[in-house]
Amino acid sequence: MGYEIVIGECFSCKRRFGFNAEHVPSVPAHLSGTGTREPICRECVEWANPERVKNGLDPIVPHPDAYEPQEVPW
Repeated sequence: MGYEIVIGECFSCKRRFGFNAEHVPSVPAHLSGTGTREPICRECVEWANPERVKNGLDPIVPHPDAYEPQEVPW
């Protein structure tokens, strides 16, 4: 077993960050305009949640491993 962390760009703020590709909050492919899921960094989730709640939406609750390395079978 090993571990990997994906480094990518936040869809919202464009900063690079590390994340677990299976659990990171993301913009769905059909809404992203790119045709693929696009990751969202922790800071942008924290920024967006008060606005979501104010607008009657549920806050985004990231998976506990969203920003941690993920286990891989090799």
